[in-house]
Formats: sequence, C-alpha cells, structure tokens
Amino acid sequence: MEYGWFDKPVPISLGISGLGIRGDVYNVSNARQAADILLNRWPTAGTIKHRDARYACLQVLQGLRKPEVAREAFVEAAREAGILFDDFVS
Repeated sequence: MEYGWFDKPVPISLGISGLGIRGDVYNVSNARQAADILLNRWPTAGTIKHRDARYACLQVLQGLRKPEVAREAFVEAAREAGILFDDFVS
C-alpha cells in the first residue's frame, strides 16, 4: 500500500487555536497522514484548497500522482486554514 512519503515533513498545529494559543504540533510525513487529517480533523473543511489537497493525497495513495503534488497542496490548505506551524514562527 502506498504512503506517499514527503521529502520534508509539514509541521501543523491542531487543537486549541485563537488568541495566540497553539494546539499540538504534528509533523505530517506522508500523503496517508495528510489525507487522514484532511478527512477527520481539518478545521476549515469545505474550502477549495481543502478539497484540492484531499484529492491530491488520494491520488498519491492510488499511485496516480507524485507525493510532491500532495505535499504542496497540503501546505497551501494548511496555510489557508491558519494551522501551518512555519507560519506561527515566522
């Protein structure tokens, strides 16, 4: 079964948010982890970037696309949702 390993993990913060409080930080290392988070724990489900990231991850898991495509889509969706950890520390 395909995992779609990313060349570099994507750090995101899930859980408590707002007022400068971050939740738990997760280093998402592959398309399987990203798809699980997108499907089950995403704070802003339903946006176009969220949908595109889900689709890209599922295509990687089916062996139809390269993991880099899913990683980039996941980063963009995470940035839009305000959970990309790199954005907190920049």
